[in-house]
Order: sequence, then C-alpha cells, then structure tokens
Amino acid sequence: MNTKISKETQEQAMKVAKGIQKKGQNKDQTKLIAQGIEKGISEYKKQQSKKSRDRDKDRKQQVKQKQRAAEELDGLDEPSEINSTNKLPWTLLVISWLGFISYFLVS
Repeated sequence: MNTKISKETQEQAMKVAKGIQKKGQNKDQTKLIAQGIEKGISEYKKQQSKKSRDRDKDRKQQVKQKQRAAEELDGLDEPSEINSTNKLPWTLLVISWLGFISYFLVS
C-alpha cells in the first residue's frame, strides 16, 4: 500500500520522534520512529475520513426517511380532504331541496 504522506504530517512525525528521542539514539533510528509515527497519523486520518463519510451517509438516509414519512402523511391527508370537500356540496344540495319542499308544503 503506497500512500503519499503530506509534508505537514512528516514534520509532525519528526517533531514527535525528536521529542521522545533517547540518549544514544542515532538519526537513522529517529527516522524509523518518525516513519512509524507518520504511518500511524495517516491511518488515523483515513479512519476519521471514513467515519465522516459514514456519518454523512447516515445523515442523508435519515433526511430521506423523514421526507418519505412526510410525503406519506401528505398522501394520507389528501383523500380525507377531498372526501370532506365532496360531501359539502351534496349536503348543501339536500338542505336546499328540503327547504324548497318545506316551503311549498307550508304555503
């Protein structure tokens, strides 16, 4: 697995390696330690970016689920509104006919 490591990561790794350097340790050993630290930093960054992508996927799925639920609720509400609006004209028609019939029967 050949991955490119940024200069910033290399500098950070070298600072840490020099910070933990022991007496009698030569430059080659310090470089090896720095390389190990670079690898650890790059692995950590990969894990964090993967976690970030997973969180984004989960968030997008939750948003889609909420939208679907809202659409389903809207779909359920529409027929009841249509039914109630369809009943109103028929109710008014029946009341008006009853009014006409009662008017003619009274007079």
